[in-house]
Amino acid sequence: MHFVIMGCGRVGSSLALTVEQRGHSVAVVDQNADAFRRLGPTFAGRRVTGVGFDHDTLVEAGIHEAGAFAAVSSGDNSNILAARVAREKFDVENVVARIYDPGRAEVYERLGIPTIATVRWTADQVLRRLVPEGAVSEFRDASGRVVLVETPVHDAWVGRPLSALEAAAGVRVAYVTRLGQGVVPVRGMAYQEDDIVHVVVADERVAAAAAVLAAAPEEGA
Repeated sequence: MHFVIMGCGRVGSSLALTVEQRGHSVAVVDQNADAFRRLGPTFAGRRVTGVGFDHDTLVEAGIHEAGAFAAVSSGDNSNILAARVAREKFDVENVVARIYDPGRAEVYERLGIPTIATVRWTADQVLRRLVPEGAVSEFRDASGRVVLVETPVHDAWVGRPLSALEAAAGVRVAYVTRLGQGVVPVRGMAYQEDDIVHVVVADERVAAAAAVLAAAPEEGA
């Protein structure tokens, strides 16, 4: 597959090198030719100096052959504009834009442009390392309203159906890591000792849900 990447900062250059190592062809677009130094001397892809949403620049980067386009420059407006041009004008199937403002990310998701809300994601990762106990965020939707978290479960829940955990905590169990393997829940599946439970929950309910599951179930739960 041919990839076009707009932005040769730390994210763009790392992405380009990773994609190339996996056997794909890559073109990197950046307004600053000096930025291409981040790619190193072994990078075999195209280095295209120009604006990432400019028609001629994208054509030079091989946008007509591209199966994927990533807009990861430092500007929200540039990223979303470039992503929309790639999707709507050149019909690139796989498009993603990095967005710093999570509020904007939600809007653009509704327009059909997948986004990575950088600030929110980074904050989650930092918090995960600073506060290793309790619920740990693993994924957050672009709006920031829904999260996938790994949450501790009290041993007293062992043998209880996962549906009981869901009802008590107001969550949906997305999957369970059991003996090192991810397992998608099926009807009647029970929580077992040493299971790692990953739940989907509204952002504002993470703490409350984690508190319920970290405690022994109430009588009758």
